[in-house]
Parts: sequence; structure tokens; C-alpha cells
Amino acid sequence: MNAITPITPAPATSPKDWETDQEVRWCPGCGDYAILKAVQRTMPEIGATPETTVFVSGIGCSSRFPYYMETYGFHTIHGRAPAVATGVKLANPELDVWIITGDGDALSIGGNHTMHLLRRNLDCQVLLFNNEIYGLTKGQYSPTSREGTKSPSTPFGSIDHPAKPCAFALGSGARFVARTYDVAKQTVEVLKAAHAHKGAAFVEIFQNCIVYNEDVFAEFTEKKNAAHGQLWLKQGEPMLFAGGTKGIALCMDTLMLKVVDVADANWQAAGVIVHNVRNRAIAHMLVEMPFGAFPMALGVIYDDPAPTFESGVVAQNEAAAQGKTPDLQALIAKGQTWTVG
Repeated sequence: MNAITPITPAPATSPKDWETDQEVRWCPGCGDYAILKAVQRTMPEIGATPETTVFVSGIGCSSRFPYYMETYGFHTIHGRAPAVATGVKLANPELDVWIITGDGDALSIGGNHTMHLLRRNLDCQVLLFNNEIYGLTKGQYSPTSREGTKSPSTPFGSIDHPAKPCAFALGSGARFVARTYDVAKQTVEVLKAAHAHKGAAFVEIFQNCIVYNEDVFAEFTEKKNAAHGQLWLKQGEPMLFAGGTKGIALCMDTLMLKVVDVADANWQAAGVIVHNVRNRAIAHMLVEMPFGAFPMALGVIYDDPAPTFESGVVAQNEAAAQGKTPDLQALIAKGQTWTVG
């Protein structure tokens, strides 16, 4: 009997091992720096290895990301990162694939590609940096820009109703949807949860564009606004914010969410909902909550795994090849052929 060769475990890495020798070229103060550091901190904690990790990006400020990760990477064309990532994963399902995209790249020219990747449920992580503006091309409004946004392409203010990335993801059939923001200390935990999900994990990351859309998220990201502006969701825990003095409840008359006051920490009496990451209906309501009247829902909003696209493709190919002998020449000669004398 042949001896079984033991598998040598991959050596542990540190965040430094995931840094490249490339100069990081974003504007000073850009939120992308914080996201990059969060991803580099996440890699060792999930036990990832650089040689089995791939970062794929489209076009935009965020899409420089692969240059700054000591892994394999593709800087693809505008909106097509999902298509390239799908090819990578199908060619080698063992690879850990991350997609880096922006609100314009993913939801404008790349909207259909993003949709199909999510509905197919390719096993990958999609990080959408949302700064509600086109930063790379000098500040035009984007699909997520708010109504009234003034920019070079909307000098009188945008009249478009903005797209909501997480609502788009849920509507496309995504099985994992989460939200965080660039400098949030919880970002690493959100990324770890996305990686642990088997299937397409969609994470919207609010990102401050210091040049063209500075502080657009300050109403909930600034420290003075965080308590009342942020609702951090945790599985099995009540949806409380404002230091536990307020919560989210379901109005049974309208089947809509509402903000309720919580007295003496008795959230049960106030009817506050306990977060269940598998409740798709509530997830839809959470991502649609209008900010101001409601806090911003953050953390893992929805997580309900389903069979992945690449596993189905592999199984189908194996079934089709069952009992057959590979013969390239026979395949080439199949059908109509011509012999040139």
C-alpha cells in the first residue's frame, strides 16, 4: 500500500504579506486606503494564501485595487469584471475570487454583468465601493448619486432616482448582502462573513470621495452621528440603535418597518425585531429604509446559501463525460470535413 503524503498546511501570513511594491495612487484622504487596509487585514484571518487568491476589477478609482494586493489579479475593462471572474472561477473552482468594483462600473455599463453573476450565484466576493459619484472621470453623477446632485454632467442637479446597490443585489437573486463603510471598525468582520458564505457575496462599502463628493455619508458615518444614524445588524440580536433607546419593529397593519422607542431596555415590549439573516422579506425592507426617518442598516443583512454556479457546471461536465473517452481528433473531424489535396 502506498503511503499517503500528508498535506502541508499553508504558512500563516500577515497583512504585510499582502502588500505589493506598487505606489498606492489614490487621492490623499480617499476612503479606498482604509478599505485596502481592511482587506489586507482580512486575508490572514480567513487563512487565505496569495497563490490561490485572485482580485478582478473593472474601471474606476476602486479598480486599481489588484495592483496593491500581492495576489494574482486582472484589471479588466469597464463593467466586465464579473464576466472575467466567472471565467477564472470556472477554469479553476479552487481559486478564491474577489471582485472589486464601483457604483458606476457595477451598476451602469456593468449592470447586466453584475446581475447575471449574482443570479447565477458564482462563489466569489463582490466588493462595491459606493461613493455616489464618478471619481476617476472628474466627478460626473453616477447611478447612485442622489437627486439634486450637481456635477459636470448635471449642472442643474440630477433628476434621476438613484439606484440602491443592496436592493439591486437582492432583486438579482443574491444570497448574501451586506453593508459597511470605509473606516468602520466592523469592516473586517463583514468581509470575513462574506468570505465564509458559499456563493456570490455582495458587499456595499460606502466610500468617501474627498475630491468630488466629500462627506456625503457624514450624517451616519461621523462619530457624533453614529449612534442615531447606524443600525448594526447581528444574527439573533434585536435591531437596536441610539444606545439601545430605539429599535426597528414591524407594523402589522401596514407590513412596513417603523422606528419605536425602547423604555428600560425592554425591547420585547416595544416589539423590536430580532435579526434573522435568512429572512429575505425583512432584508428587502432593511435596504429600502429611507435614511433620516430610519438609521442606515449595516452589517450582514441577508445570508442564505444556495448551490453555486461553478459546482453545477462541474457536475454537469462530469456527467456528460461519463463513460466517454477523450478524443480531440474525433471531435475535430466530427460533422462536415474537407480534405485539401
